[in-house]
Amino acid sequence: MMPTFVKWNCFHKKNKKMKKLTFCIITFSLLLLAAPVQLSAAGLAANPVTADSTAAAEAALVNTLTLRLDEIALIDRTSLRTAERRELRKEVRSINKQLRAINNGGIFISAGTLLLVIILLIILL
Repeated sequence: MMPTFVKWNCFHKKNKKMKKLTFCIITFSLLLLAAPVQLSAAGLAANPVTADSTAAAEAALVNTLTLRLDEIALIDRTSLRTAERRELRKEVRSINKQLRAINNGGIFISAGTLLLVIILLIILL
């Protein structure tokens, strides 16, 4: 029968190898993920005409939607029937959804940063 300290020592060596292997795999995957992000960013900068026309179209759409919201706000809703008020509420909700979709209201986190945070959480926890 082997003494217990020998068993634990073998386990420690295996665990150390596993940590090194995990570290190498994570490092390699992060290096691979950094290259495609840079390539896609370079591809987007090569075609600025599409971005300008899209931005102008979105700005015009936002302008028309906000004008419609202002018109709805000025309507005297006390004289309207229940069905008409319901339709106005649905229209306001749909306009607000469109505006939120255009503005993408949120925090922008790059893919590399997100992966780094996830990996740090996994390692620390």
